Amino acid sequence: QVQLVESAGGLVQAGGSLRLSCAASGRTFSSYALGWFRQAPGKEREFVASISRSGGSTYYADSVKGRFTISRDNAKNTVFLQLNSLKPEDTAVYSCAADEAYTGSTDYLWDYWGKGTLVIVSS
Repeated sequence: QVQLVESAGGLVQAGGSLRLSCAASGRTFSSYALGWFRQAPGKEREFVASISRSGGSTYYADSVKGRFTISRDNAKNTVFLQLNSLKPEDTAVYSCAADEAYTGSTDYLWDYWGKGTLVIVSS
């Protein structure tokens, strides 16, 4: 198993930037693909980005492509999500997820989840 803990989110103005991190413990970090999802108030959880075990492949939702960047540091057992050019509609609880192989956008196919961190973007 793997345990995931996200860094604190925060309040940021529209157009600003924020970097989220998610630290993993447990089994070998490099054995897992990692992803970020978000859930806005009153909405379903949605896929944001994912990265393969090696970090060689990344995937993004259309809504964040070109603004967000996912990366990982296998030596530090950490996955990052850089959020740039933030918009009020990016306000959500962001959660990281891990799976041995899956990198897709279907949330119930990911095996492990962090508790999430709140990001608020003010207009």
